[in-house]
Amino acid sequence: MKAKTKAKITVIAVLGSKESGKTTTIEALTRELTRRGYRVAAVKHIPEKDFTIDTKGKDTWRFADAGAKTIVSISPKETAIIEKGETSNLTIEDVVKKCRDSDVILIEGFREILGKNPKVPKIVAVKSEEEVVEALKNFKPIIAFTGPYLAMEKDLPAPCFDVFRKQAELAELVEKIIREKEVLKYP
Repeated sequence: MKAKTKAKITVIAVLGSKESGKTTTIEALTRELTRRGYRVAAVKHIPEKDFTIDTKGKDTWRFADAGAKTIVSISPKETAIIEKGETSNLTIEDVVKKCRDSDVILIEGFREILGKNPKVPKIVAVKSEEEVVEALKNFKPIIAFTGPYLAMEKDLPAPCFDVFRKQAELAELVEKIIREKEVLKYP
């Protein structure tokens, strides 16, 4: 099904512990939703305090070091925008503004902002039964589980997907969420 231009952007959070399959889940969903005609934005929260996407000594780093707050680098096949500044007060609305030309935003991380937000559907990647229990306590609403823990045999309040074999089914679930009116959508 080809996506139509929409006035609203749907936000889906992908949460879980380190090495639980969050990136693999977003990769599979992005591939399948893009194939179906959706414009997908993928956002990764990197909590490491001193992380920078820029490389020390390179021209863009030098521009920032000289005081530029926005640095744009353009190559034949991509444009990168680096915005320097404090991000601790960043809101989900701020993130959505960065992805305004998208139909759906898949956000990896931001568990503090998104974890209990009832309007942001969550896909939780898990490695163990303990992580399932923790997720059920801390994340609302959970629409699906993915990850290396074979929770498929458990009786859970959300379906479980092997993203290597069932990415189309997971994308169908997300498409259903995109059509719903109760989830977080942005103009």
